[in-house]
Amino acid sequence: MATTLTLLAPLAACGSGGDGIPTINVYYAPEQNFQQVVDQCAGQAQGRYQIAYRILPRGADDQRVQMVRRLAAGDTGMDVLGLDVTWTPEFASAEWILEWTGDRRTEVETGTLAGPLESARYQGKLYAAPKNTNTQLLWYRSDIVSEPPKTWDEMIKAAEALKAQGKTYQVITMGAQYEGLVVLYNTLVASAGGMIINEAGTEAVMDAGAVQALALLQRFASAGITNPSFTNTQEDDARLQFQSGQGAFQLNYPFVYAAMAEAAPDLLKNVKWARYPAVDPNVPSKVTIGGYNMAVSRYSPHPELAFEVAACLRNAEHQLFSAVHDGVPPTIERVYDDPQMDEAYPMKNEILEELRDPAVRPRTPAYQNVSTVLSAGLSPPQDIEPEKTANKLRREIQDALESKGVLP
Repeated sequence: MATTLTLLAPLAACGSGGDGIPTINVYYAPEQNFQQVVDQCAGQAQGRYQIAYRILPRGADDQRVQMVRRLAAGDTGMDVLGLDVTWTPEFASAEWILEWTGDRRTEVETGTLAGPLESARYQGKLYAAPKNTNTQLLWYRSDIVSEPPKTWDEMIKAAEALKAQGKTYQVITMGAQYEGLVVLYNTLVASAGGMIINEAGTEAVMDAGAVQALALLQRFASAGITNPSFTNTQEDDARLQFQSGQGAFQLNYPFVYAAMAEAAPDLLKNVKWARYPAVDPNVPSKVTIGGYNMAVSRYSPHPELAFEVAACLRNAEHQLFSAVHDGVPPTIERVYDDPQMDEAYPMKNEILEELRDPAVRPRTPAYQNVSTVLSAGLSPPQDIEPEKTANKLRREIQDALESKGVLP
């Protein structure tokens, strides 16, 4: 990491090009065709400024570490920051990013889906502009399963029945000790109507819904219906397992559709999708969203231009482009009405259903600490003892909220 910082710092140190034109440095995750979006926004500036796309590491933790270190040092070489949706409270509370106000705020809020928009707020103020979002669906083999299960209970029982019949039966999803396991648990908690921490982000709750989610996760993990490598599986591992024909069900993000279309078109003919399973048969699931938001660094030498660039990078035109070419679902609702979305996202109606009433991860400046505690406490899921694990997590999460004993 130190080497990466050393290499990037000289590039970012220059706030203007050799001809005196300001350079707006955009620090954002790797996205294959994002440079085209950057070039279009630069062209619209008509020479008033240049835009440099500084590609962050692929891993979210590495992205965060790089930005946190530089912002903590007051680095003036960073203008626009691509933030994971969980980082807004941390960056805002540290006063590393500027608030979106007035017309800028109105422009961002108009037409943006409520869930992604909430991820860009902290203490009632808007600190970022949602660029893309993400949500998981239930993918299933229609040649094996006639109707998709509507609840976790139905899905577990269906997989057990298929296994008993000697058919393909696995439920494939992410169970490794990392953020994906936290996302799985958070979705179960929200779908059960529970809470991990309070709304203010100051107190560990781990209520009855959180305990119910622990029991369900333990039941799922120990039912003999997961892939043998469940506790080591991350998103792309799950995709490959399902794509190779190992599963009857998969819980994963929409990127798996395009991947199957390219690598396993014969399998895709028998793959359908549905809303993520519910915990309560009478209450729709609430699925944890992901994605990235665009923020402006407090230390930017050109904050007005940085806001302009951030707004351009995430506008409706460019969200459509990124959705179609890079597989990142839009946060602006009307983009889903564009005909181009029909081919790229045949599952767009199910995505929108979930995005209109999603779950967000615990909102606290100490989220990194909370996530570390949760992923450790939930792993391996088959060893969970619901009440005992809940009590342990409640204590450890409270310590994490107070930054005790956890290295962020």
